[in-house]
Amino acid sequence: MKKAEADPLAQAYLHKVNSHPGVYCIALNRPKSKNAISVQLLKDLRAALNQAISEKLLNVLIFYSSTPGAFCSGADLIERKSMTDAQVREFLSNIREIFNFIDDLPFPTIAAIDGPALGGGLELALTCDFRIAASDVTKMSFPEVRLGIIPGAGGTQRAPRLIGMSKAKELIFTGRNLTARDAQDLGLVDYVAGSSSTAFERALELAKEMSSSAPLALRAAKSAMSRSLDTPLITALNHERTCYESLLDTKDRLEALVAFREKRRPVFVGE
Repeated sequence: MKKAEADPLAQAYLHKVNSHPGVYCIALNRPKSKNAISVQLLKDLRAALNQAISEKLLNVLIFYSSTPGAFCSGADLIERKSMTDAQVREFLSNIREIFNFIDDLPFPTIAAIDGPALGGGLELALTCDFRIAASDVTKMSFPEVRLGIIPGAGGTQRAPRLIGMSKAKELIFTGRNLTARDAQDLGLVDYVAGSSSTAFERALELAKEMSSSAPLALRAAKSAMSRSLDTPLITALNHERTCYESLLDTKDRLEALVAFREKRRPVFVGE
């Protein structure tokens, strides 16, 4: 699958995958720095996310690098050296806000990790519903404690929720590098792509499986499950019922019933 042509002016941008209806991507586009997170990249990422949220027929969103063999090398430490304390605090506030926004996106998200995912890059991956790594990835870590800081964009909170407190503490306290297989064994990564495939290609396979579903149903399912671990069971079950009932009068539900009767694939319109 041919990817979209890179926008040389944007450090992150949204594009469709024309061969996979319903699948969109946000490309990280700072090739010289392996997509280190700069102030401008955050601005462009925010703009891309605002575009994505307005796409009615967006079913699955993949985050990936426009450059092969990369994902995100974390914060731009060269830029960071020139920042005042106030600018650093503003940067941290912005990155937390944007990563929280990704975590709360209403549709499924996938991080396609085809290269180093370090610090903020790994934190970005943790905001997604699924993480897929290429088999040759050898650098996934939280190196912050070796730099006199801690993960500051959600790593200390999302990692324990994903892999358990003890494993997360070891990962963060040591700053240890993980290979793709190591990360999968820990539960940090869901899939490792085959040796002849990229993480992006494997992400497209997963996205294709999900994207044939009704857009509103996918969003309702994600909303229902988002409450499952953080609220009492009865409260979560009531939320599930609310999510279910929101779909009863939709065009897509009626279309699915007609398509089943007519023995054809439904054509969903996100309404």
